[in-house]
Amino acid sequence: MRYLVIHWIDEAALDGAEGTEFEREVDAWTAEMDRRGVRLQGEPLRSVSQAETVRIRDGDVLVSDGPFAETKEQIAGFDLIECASMAEAATIASRHPAARIGTFELRQIWDGLGPR
Repeated sequence: MRYLVIHWIDEAALDGAEGTEFEREVDAWTAEMDRRGVRLQGEPLRSVSQAETVRIRDGDVLVSDGPFAETKEQIAGFDLIECASMAEAATIASRHPAARIGTFELRQIWDGLGPR
């Protein structure tokens, strides 16, 4: 089964993370999951300061700066992983270094069978 691991992180926690031990730990986790064939895809996202939100209201397209959610934690990236169960997906996600500074949301990819 495939699971989307959504990384919710306060961007302030990532300030100065480039080139640090934290970034090396993330690279090591990514390399291990890729080697094991667990991680199918994943990418970090640019800052929320570069994001736009799009919605349609009363037929009008509304585009605004930044994320729609008013929260300190924003989506910082994602990984698509393949695991036998939600429990295994949780174990894999808990090994990611960013789990120490943020929250990971796990969502099973809907395969079109059964209820959403």
